[in-house]
Amino acid sequence: MIVNFRHKGLQQYYEEGNGSKLPAPYLRKINRIIDQLEAITSISDIQQMGSGIHKLTGDMAEFWSIKVSPNYRIVFRFDNGDIHDIDYTDYH
Repeated sequence: MIVNFRHKGLQQYYEEGNGSKLPAPYLRKINRIIDQLEAITSISDIQQMGSGIHKLTGDMAEFWSIKVSPNYRIVFRFDNGDIHDIDYTDYH
């Protein structure tokens, strides 16, 4: 279950379907990722999402990352079956 967002544009897209604050060429992919995040209930669900996802290290060690574009990622925390702090960012 998705609990909260850090990125206001992602939250607006999730709640209202308004993607004006997100890059139009990636809206389909972002929508698919959000749908997948809604269905996650375990770490194995995350790992089954494919090769575009990985656990981060260092200061962001609590987060998982999903590739959206060459530079941008959707990152999130997984805690007790819930998805928290979803962000759309270029952390490189």
